Amino acid sequence: MIDFLFSQYNGYSTLFLWLEIIAATFGLISVLFATKNNILVYPTGIISTILYVYLLFQWELIGDMLINGYYTTMSFYGWYLWSKKKGDNNDIVLPITKMNNKEITQGVVIFLITTLFVVAIYHFFNKFTSWVAYVDTFTTGIFFVGMWLMAKRKIENWILWIIGDIISIPLYFHKGYTFTSFQYLIFTIIAFYAYKEWKRNLTNKI
Repeated sequence: MIDFLFSQYNGYSTLFLWLEIIAATFGLISVLFATKNNILVYPTGIISTILYVYLLFQWELIGDMLINGYYTTMSFYGWYLWSKKKGDNNDIVLPITKMNNKEITQGVVIFLITTLFVVAIYHFFNKFTSWVAYVDTFTTGIFFVGMWLMAKRKIENWILWIIGDIISIPLYFHKGYTFTSFQYLIFTIIAFYAYKEWKRNLTNKI
C-alpha cells in the first residue's frame, strides 16, 4: 500500500518533497482559517500558493501554476477586502452573503474567459497530449471563480471548491503528487464543513 501511494517519489528531489509537504500543510491551515471566516486564511494561503507556483513551474504543470499565481494575487486582494472596517463599532465591511444575479453572470464570464485563456496557453505550449490537460482547463475555471467568490465572502465559493477538490484528488494522484492529492482530499472534507459553518453564520444574521 505504501509503495502504491508513494512509489512515484523514488528518486524525487528531497528539497521538492519537503516544499510540497510544507505547501500542502499551509494550504490546509489556510482552509481551516477560511472555515472559521478568519482573515488569517490569506497570509497562510499566500505561503502555500507561492511555494506551489515554484513547484508547478518545476513540474511543468502550466495550468496549475497559473491557478496558484492567481490565488496569490487574489489572496492579497481578499486580505485587503476582509480587513476593511467601518463605523465606530469597527464593523466588517464585507459580511458573508449570497450571490446576486449580477455576480452569477460575472462568475460565468470569469469561468469562460479563464477556460479559454488556459486552452490558448495549453495550445501554445503543446500541452494537450492527454485527457488530464482537458480536465485541468475545467478545474482552473472552477477554482478561479471560487477564489473570486471567497474574496467577496460569497457562500457559494464553497460549492465550487467542493467540485474542484473532488476532481483534483484523483487528478493529482495520477500526476504523481500524492501529498497534494491528500491535501485535496482533506480540502473536500473541510469545504463541506465550511459551507455548513458559513450557512449557519449567514442564517444567524438574517
